[in-house]
Amino acid sequence: MAANDQHSPPQKDGPAATPVPLPAADKPVPAPTLETAPYWEGCRQHQLRIQRCSNCRQCQFFPRIYCAKCFSEQVEWINASGRAKILSFTVVRRPVSPAFANEVPYIVALVTLEEGPQMMTNIVGCAPDEVAIGMPVEVIFEDWSETISIPKFRLHRG
Repeated sequence: MAANDQHSPPQKDGPAATPVPLPAADKPVPAPTLETAPYWEGCRQHQLRIQRCSNCRQCQFFPRIYCAKCFSEQVEWINASGRAKILSFTVVRRPVSPAFANEVPYIVALVTLEEGPQMMTNIVGCAPDEVAIGMPVEVIFEDWSETISIPKFRLHRG
């Protein structure tokens, strides 16, 4: 991701502690709902939370009020490892709106979390030609405000 004109806040302690740019003021900001509030609270604390069914033990992402496999309403929140592999990706060279103009080119990817679920994200901290399907990645968080942090992934080089 190309840095914008704003200063980067420090990351919280942890293995993925690197400075990241603040978003442009006109970017769309997520609005937590009843179902997603625990996820966003985890992100604010730099923890990637996903749901796991207490019945069948299936992990899932995106947040729901029931298990997508067995339809049980007994879902719990767990901290994911933050490790994943790139399943697919694309390089965006034309911004979807002026709010993203300072970031092109950027990488939009579908990653498979170590726990099984897949999530859409951005791969940051590398050039687009460094990314390949199957590469291991690890979560980092961009603090967009005091209440919203966005999970993104970087290549795992260790």
